[in-house]
Amino acid sequence: MLAQGCKYIGAGLAAFGLAGAGVGVGLVFAAAIYGTSRNPSQYKTILPIMVLGFALAEATGLFALMLSFVILNS
Repeated sequence: MLAQGCKYIGAGLAAFGLAGAGVGVGLVFAAAIYGTSRNPSQYKTILPIMVLGFALAEATGLFALMLSFVILNS
């Protein structure tokens, strides 16, 4: 019984990485909007960097979610 409760607590703590991913994605898009508004001619330079930052931030969130599911299924 105690082990099952600890498993749920661990899975919940592992899911906190999703909040970090949300903050990271928000920061990436905020910086891209700010940079584009300051210098609109650099949009083609900012866009690939923005997409890469979004992908990396979202990947960390997916890893946290995967870890949470692994903890629940073990």
